[in-house]
Amino acid sequence: MEAVKNVFLEIPSGKVTALIGPSGCGKSTVLRAINRMNDLIDSCSLKGRVLFNGNDLYGINIDPVEVRRRIGMVFQQPNPFPKSIYENIAFGARINGYKGDMDFLVETSLKQAAVWDECKDKLKESGYSLSGGQQQRLCIARTIATKPEVILMDEPCSALDPISTLKIEETIHELKREFTIVIVTHNMQQALRVSDKTAFFNAEPQKGGSGKVGYLVEFNNTEKIFNSPSQKATQDYVSGRFG
Repeated sequence: MEAVKNVFLEIPSGKVTALIGPSGCGKSTVLRAINRMNDLIDSCSLKGRVLFNGNDLYGINIDPVEVRRRIGMVFQQPNPFPKSIYENIAFGARINGYKGDMDFLVETSLKQAAVWDECKDKLKESGYSLSGGQQQRLCIARTIATKPEVILMDEPCSALDPISTLKIEETIHELKREFTIVIVTHNMQQALRVSDKTAFFNAEPQKGGSGKVGYLVEFNNTEKIFNSPSQKATQDYVSGRFG
């Protein structure tokens, strides 16, 4: 059974790209295909290519672990390691062979994720001692510490309150100076606030089967998608008339 089809898009470097659309249209599936997280699902297969710096990430000699280091992921629910705040940052860097000043790396990563001031005096405490919004920024800092080129975010604010959401959005604006970011969000206002490019996905019934298959409807500059989309389905979705 197909989950998603006909996805052709070029994600620009150093920008924020948002994936929007109704539930079940394949946004998260596409996001996870970018760093081979779908490999962890036994029944999953992929036809086509995902090119990163000209190389097919699904090529026969490509190490998926290295792919996930270079293309980091922040999940919907904050998921700190059951370790200290310090070790949450240091652990991944250490197993990836980091040999530099670990204290500096921890501080820099937490600052980039805008959570340093809230946890600098309790680095030895558990990551679980932080609030939900702080835990999510800790997870962003943990991703930053492994020095990826791309950061994928799968609805990173869906479990957070409005104030924490605003802090995450401010963090995204800062991070795009150094990283390429792809974010899945159900919040259209969030897509409008944080992204440079937006891809709108929709879903249609499976041919000869149950369920639906997602597909890409339109991909363009965010302002274009929200103000003058070329497809009626996009217009209906962004204006609230959808389905």
